This record gives sequence, structure tokens and C-alpha cells, in this order.
Amino acid sequence: MSIEWVNRAVDGLRAWGRERNVEVDVDEVRLLCDYASDYLEVNELGDFRPGTFEELLLEIYPRKVIAPPESAQETVAAARTLVQFLLDTGEIGIKTAARMRETIDHIEPEMPQALADTSKFGMAKSLFSAIGPDSLELDAGRGAGAQDTADGDECDCPGCAPLPPVRLAPREEVALAVREVPLLRDAHRVVTWLVEGGRTVTTRRSLRVRDARACTAELGVECPEPAWRLALDLGLARLDGTAVVVAEDFRELGTRGEDELLDLWRSALEFLVERSVRLTGEAVVDEGMSQIHDLLYRLQSPVPVDALADYLREVAAGRPVGRLDEALTALTYAGTVQRTEDGLALTSHALWGLRELYAGMGLDAPLAPAPAEGDASGLIAFLIGDGTADEAAERDIAEWLSRRTPEQAASELLAAVAGAPAEVRGVAVTIVDRLDVEAAPVVRSFLDDAELRPHAIHWLSSRGLDAPALTPEEVLWVSVDMLALALPAAEADPDGFAENIAASGPPAHLIEDMWRVDHPDVVEVLELLGSTLPDQAAAKAARKAAFKARSRGIR
Repeated sequence: MSIEWVNRAVDGLRAWGRERNVEVDVDEVRLLCDYASDYLEVNELGDFRPGTFEELLLEIYPRKVIAPPESAQETVAAARTLVQFLLDTGEIGIKTAARMRETIDHIEPEMPQALADTSKFGMAKSLFSAIGPDSLELDAGRGAGAQDTADGDECDCPGCAPLPPVRLAPREEVALAVREVPLLRDAHRVVTWLVEGGRTVTTRRSLRVRDARACTAELGVECPEPAWRLALDLGLARLDGTAVVVAEDFRELGTRGEDELLDLWRSALEFLVERSVRLTGEAVVDEGMSQIHDLLYRLQSPVPVDALADYLREVAAGRPVGRLDEALTALTYAGTVQRTEDGLALTSHALWGLRELYAGMGLDAPLAPAPAEGDASGLIAFLIGDGTADEAAERDIAEWLSRRTPEQAASELLAAVAGAPAEVRGVAVTIVDRLDVEAAPVVRSFLDDAELRPHAIHWLSSRGLDAPALTPEEVLWVSVDMLALALPAAEADPDGFAENIAASGPPAHLIEDMWRVDHPDVVEVLELLGSTLPDQAAAKAARKAAFKARSRGIR
């Protein structure tokens, strides 16, 4: 977005309004210009056309702006003001202005319905409408809301809603991660560097400009001022006038114990999140640290960066959101957020630290029950629905198994998935495959279950135990069943699935007969193979088999 031309336009609009004694909704006009610049290639005021307003008000606003339908009247009025401003300043002619006004007249009755149409909502609006803009208000109304609550009125805004249960990484993992936080390491390094160099700070306790530059050049510390402010807040150093004195108990991160590290991180997070710190250089982010981190804590899922940018723009009272990528890089440097393929999320140690802050504020910050404490159905449902990282899932499975004998584990798992969908059954079978021969009697008892029988035969024979041979029909069925297990992963990562299936996909002669299998997922499996197999002959066989299965009425 070209912020410069929008700022010039808004300044001109203010002056124009004062000269003509016209009331101007500057924030609304700025938003019109911002979105026109972002999405419609409007790079100066003269680029506005009648069609620009139609796209802005009926397409972009409904997709991007969280606003009630009744607000359409204000936006339409701002659009008419903008047209008059364009005309009076010579950016457009009389005929163009007339066409713009005619377009806006047609838009006016349609815009409220467009704002209310949820099918038009974009990703950001759909995500954050459920949360509400008040939950991320950048400090504007926090005092009033707190006062209302203190007076006994219940607050039902999302920001005051009960905190969701969270799962935390083990304390030892949190401590290890804290040791690697770049900003925390730099805070220690800056103190040592200042003391060893005999450097002083300003009377306002800030680094001198020349020292900040030297620190970056000599130590490679990109943000020396926030690192110094954090060090001072954590008590790593104290000031004797303007001279820097290292704290008596100062020690490097690598020498600190687990409890000491966690105490240090708790204080660091309070400094970063609960206070207005110029860390990122992006004012909207720096001032909204608490709300942004609270949002990520409550959602417990990554937020797409463009969704966060849209939302920040909407709640920032017209202030531009400029260098968001740079700001987010600064947050990763601070150790509070991480970038994932799906967007921005809290680090495991930030999640831990935020819960500590909430608990210290007297809020109820519940912990989610560990899957190991539940039954087999709960464990499987958690593994399927939580999106837990592989290492965390492995830890949960190992803990669950450690509380049971192999026989008990097999009995619970297989009984829980009798008659279940392929994905659920596949998770249970995969866990049972970890068990040793002590589970054999239980596994053998499921040979009478038509859906579990092929898996039980495979489990027994792979351990050299007596087992009936798989019939050709059972070979086909279990092949379809295992591929059905992969369907959700294939939808989430088609390229990864295609790469795996290229290395270990079923041969064409097996695929040709899969249509005969009475499996509820056979059509979907064959269609997936037909669209992903790199072997053209095998892919063609899958498409033909899918047609035959559909003809049989298998769904």
C-alpha cells in the first residue's frame, strides 16, 4: 500500500473540509483509499473511477470490514464526500463525478445486504467476526471495561470471556526453549558489553545513539535498545547515575537452572506483553501486544498473517498498518510467536508464560486434561482433531501406553473402533502395532470382526505368530482401508501425498479390482488415486474402477 499518497490525500481532505465548513469522516475516507490502494491498483486520487466505488462497497467492504449492515449509510456518505472532494480539487471532471454519484446511488440500497451476507466474508472477517473487534481494541477502552466489571456489571465481550483450557509443554522443554530466546540472550550480552566498555547511558536511561550503533556492529544485536530495557527491567544491571553496573547475581543464561530460567522468562514476558514497548517499530503492534498475544492464546490455532493485517487495520482507528512483516520478525526475535505454514502462533514457552501471567492476575486459566488420563476413544479423538505436533503426539501415546499392560491397551483400542470410520480405526491399529506379543490373545479375539480381521491377521503374521491367511478379498479390503486412513492427510497436503503414493502406491492390477470391495470409502479412495498417481496406467485403472464402484452404488 502506498501510504504516502493516502496520507497526502487525507491531509488535503481535512484542509478542504475546513475551507468549506464541511464535516468530513476522515477515518472512513482513509479506509476507502487504503483498500482502493491495496486491492484496486489506485495509486493516486485521479485513479478513482465509478467502478472503483462499486468494487469497494459491494465486494471489498463485505469481504474485509467487520461492520454491521446499518453502518453502510456512513460509508456511502463518506464515498459521496470523496467524490465531491475529487471534483473540487480537479482530480475528476463533472461528467465523471456524475457517473460516480449515479453508481453510489445504485450501491446505497444494496450495501447493507452485502455487509450482512456471510457468504461474502473473507478469511479474516470470518475468523475475527466470531471473536469481535473489541477483543483486540488497542488500549482504547480497557480502562472503561475494567471499571464496569469492578462495579459489578458482568462483561460479555470476547476479551473478558473465560480462558480456554490449554495444553502446556513439559517444564524442562519450556526451560530449554527459554535458553534459546534471542532477545533474552542479547539482554545478557548487552549488559556485559556496556560494563566491560565502561559505557554510560542517557539521563533517560536509554542507550546512547553511538553505543546502540556500535552494539549492532560489534555484537550483531539488531535491537539493542529493547534488549537493554529488558535487561534493566529484569534486574540484570542497575544504574549508578548514568554508569551501568552489573547485578551482583548476574549469570549467563546457559548457567541458570530450570526454575531460575522460568522465573526470568515469566518476568520477561510481562515486560514484553503487558507494557507498551517499542519493540517492533510498528506502532499498532507495539501498542497492542497484550491484545494480540491474548488473541493467539484464545484461538489456540495459527492466524494467517494477512488476516491479522486486515484485522489490525480495522481496529486501529484508521491508523495505517505498514511494516507488518518486519514487526512479526521482531516478535519471533522476542520469542513469543512463531511462524507456521498456516500463520502466526504462540511459541510453547509463550503459551506457558501467558498462562502464568493470567494465573498471577487471578484469572481462571485452566489446563486441558492430558489424553493419557482418558480412555482409548478420548486418545484417538484427540490425536485426530487436535493437530498436535508429531513429537507431542508421540509423547501422549507413550504416556497412555505406559499406564496399561499390552493386553489392556489392545483391548481398549480395538474395542473403541469396532465399526468406526477408517481414519479412526487406522489410528487405533497404528498404536496397537507398537505392542509386543503379550497382546496376541486380545488381537486374536478380534479375528471375528470383519473390519478388524485383516488388520489382526497382519499384526499376528508380522510377529511370526499363527494366523489365517488373508483371502484375496481381504487383501483388497485392507488396501482400501489403509488408503482411506490417508484421505484427511491427502486433502491437507496433496503434494506430500502424491510424493508418498508415487513411492509406495498399489500396482495397477490391484487397483483394477478395488471397485469390488464393499468399503464405504472405496469411491473416494479410487478418485484420489486417479488424480494423484504418477503412473498413468495405474491412474487410469483407478478412474475406471471408481466409475465401476459408483455404478454399483457404493458410497
